[in-house]
Amino acid sequence: MYKILKQEGRAKRAELTTVHGTIQTPVFMNVGTVAAIKGAVSTEDLETIGTQVELSNTYHLHVRPGDRVIRQMGGLHRFMSWNKPILTDSGGFQVFSLAGLRKIKEEGVYFHSHIDGRKIFMGPEESMQIQSNLASTIAMAFDECPSSVAERKYVEDSVARTTRWLVRCRQEMKRLNSLEETINKEQLLFGINQGAVYDDIRIEHAKQIAELDCDGYALGGLAVGESHEQMYHVIEETVPYLPKDKPTYLMGVGTPANILEAVERGVDFFDCVYPTRNGRHGHLYTNRGKINLFNAKYELDERPIEEGCNCPACRRYSRAYIRHLLKAKEMLGMRLCVLHNLYFYNTMMEEIREALEQGEFAAYKKRKLAGMNP
Repeated sequence: MYKILKQEGRAKRAELTTVHGTIQTPVFMNVGTVAAIKGAVSTEDLETIGTQVELSNTYHLHVRPGDRVIRQMGGLHRFMSWNKPILTDSGGFQVFSLAGLRKIKEEGVYFHSHIDGRKIFMGPEESMQIQSNLASTIAMAFDECPSSVAERKYVEDSVARTTRWLVRCRQEMKRLNSLEETINKEQLLFGINQGAVYDDIRIEHAKQIAELDCDGYALGGLAVGESHEQMYHVIEETVPYLPKDKPTYLMGVGTPANILEAVERGVDFFDCVYPTRNGRHGHLYTNRGKINLFNAKYELDERPIEEGCNCPACRRYSRAYIRHLLKAKEMLGMRLCVLHNLYFYNTMMEEIREALEQGEFAAYKKRKLAGMNP
């Protein structure tokens, strides 16, 4: 059940009750593609840094270790020892990112595994079956993510197929959730809005999928090459046509500034690899902008990554020490940087929720952006 607690303009402070606990939104989901956060971050770490939702990927877990293995281990929650909500991406994004390894047809997509080259078929039913085996809290519908620069005719055809696929996803999930042997019979399904940067296609698609009464709705196919301004415009135009009484998820976005702008436009859920990927390369988020620990000026810097930060890295270690670890290619350096960045994101979401509760989001957003762009 989704309940809006407070609104400021289009920005929403809400909560989504699930079988694995209640998610306070707006929320940033920490990305653990193969059931682990890159950078040697444990499930215990995720609890320590205030993670609400972990996100894993259907395609990657299907390829390795195999969704049937995870099912035999009791589902993804038991497998990775995480008792809070998990969202699984449907594999649809791999239709976009593995362009050279796939062929799209009405029945689904034929892939060649990026690991061993073996042939894989995934359609709406297969994606739902895999996600049911994983027993995630929220399953994403199987879709095609067309390039943001694709021609209009291609996007129209692709979006029409994504709608047909969503109908099949719903039917298959209903069947799976009714089976006695299904691990999570309360699995939720989020539909995905596509349409590249064509406002009218996005809006028409939003209207069509809204009628299918999914548990939530995502905006897909953004942050894949278009400008930030184009992305904000698409969000602004499309969100009003998605159901108000369901959560809205902006897939694969983004920077702290992207998140603040999207919250203002009515988005609840976010995920992005930026905090982990940047952390592994020594690029760290602070309230005074991003810093690169590889810079020589931090060689003798005794301060934590950010003064006043309560993450496991900042509570104990200096910039100089973490910089040394990174340069020595010690895994601890990467781990501490990833923990800091995820803590920064999770804490920012807490601040956003608090600001919305107090009716001060606009002022908070202005202050936060000014601080990060000194």
